[in-house]
Amino acid sequence: MVVAMSGGVDSSTAAALLVEQGYEVIGIMLRLWSEIAPGVESSNRCCAPDAVEEARAVAHHLGIPFYLINAERTFKEQVVGDFTAEYTQGRTPNPCVVCNRRVRFGFLLDYALALGAGRLATGHYARTRTAPEGTRQLWRGVDRSKDQSYMLHRLSQRQLRRALFPLGDLTKAEVRSLASERGLRVAQRPESQDLCFVHDGDYRRFLRQWAPRTVIPGAIVDREGNRLGTHQGVAFHTIGQRRGLGIAAPEPLYVLDIRPEENLLVVGPAGALGRDRLTASPVHWIEGGPEAPIMRLEVEIRYHTEPIPATVTVLDEDRVEVVLDHPLRDITPGQSAVFYMGDRCLGGGPIEGWEPIS
Repeated sequence: MVVAMSGGVDSSTAAALLVEQGYEVIGIMLRLWSEIAPGVESSNRCCAPDAVEEARAVAHHLGIPFYLINAERTFKEQVVGDFTAEYTQGRTPNPCVVCNRRVRFGFLLDYALALGAGRLATGHYARTRTAPEGTRQLWRGVDRSKDQSYMLHRLSQRQLRRALFPLGDLTKAEVRSLASERGLRVAQRPESQDLCFVHDGDYRRFLRQWAPRTVIPGAIVDREGNRLGTHQGVAFHTIGQRRGLGIAAPEPLYVLDIRPEENLLVVGPAGALGRDRLTASPVHWIEGGPEAPIMRLEVEIRYHTEPIPATVTVLDEDRVEVVLDHPLRDITPGQSAVFYMGDRCLGGGPIEGWEPIS
């Protein structure tokens, strides 16, 4: 059994529980790409020197082997490459979704299998179940405030059959308590929420340096096409944004639309923000396909947002239309629309566009 270790309380507790359950556990940490440029030499937050030290210390405490392996090239190509490409197209990506599919349960899972391990365990707050016909299902973690099924919604059947989530039935408070009881030095280690590969947390600065194609000034216009100002790059803005537009108007203006093909930002009043329908593609169905051509489901349009009841209509094999029961102001192309039937995650896909309230 390989456990993906990060030096945090979640993966450390997962490893401890598996050792207690009698598994032969190997701890592996990935060295991920980080910025190195004139004036900048930093570590990826997921594998900073202090995190490596903590993970190594926990492994020693548990009496398990620990390895730090290099995944910089894979991470740079798969995650950072996707991140900059999406912003270049005027979309707002979620790199953690890509990382889980292509790096943790791609690169690392393959590495674990090559070692002879049968499973890959992580500290994610999620659960898996096996349907009567043998299909592997993904379910929310019991702790809804920490549930990470959204971030795992693109895992394949092959990946889910090898995945193990020891914390899925626990709350965060219970995990910290279990870590303290077992003498794990990371029991109270704080969590990091920033982009792990952006050393100062400033994604705009990162894009200027690593994706200069995104830094092309263009027009800011109202809904009638009247020019109101100039933006410094469509990648620096997101749907619903109010601050940082640099234009004066009698009423507050918000970003209503981003048109990368025209290098335009469309702005307007808050009342024009809400939308009740969107399309998503390519949609990944965890269990192989949709349950029906038209479904009543709950949809999350961003990580840890409130799920909204919706009617989901299958348009073709990997594209759906979603009609929400009530409009939302922050539907953002590039973010994922993830579909749930109760606590069961059916899958999801990137938001490709939306339409005004009908």
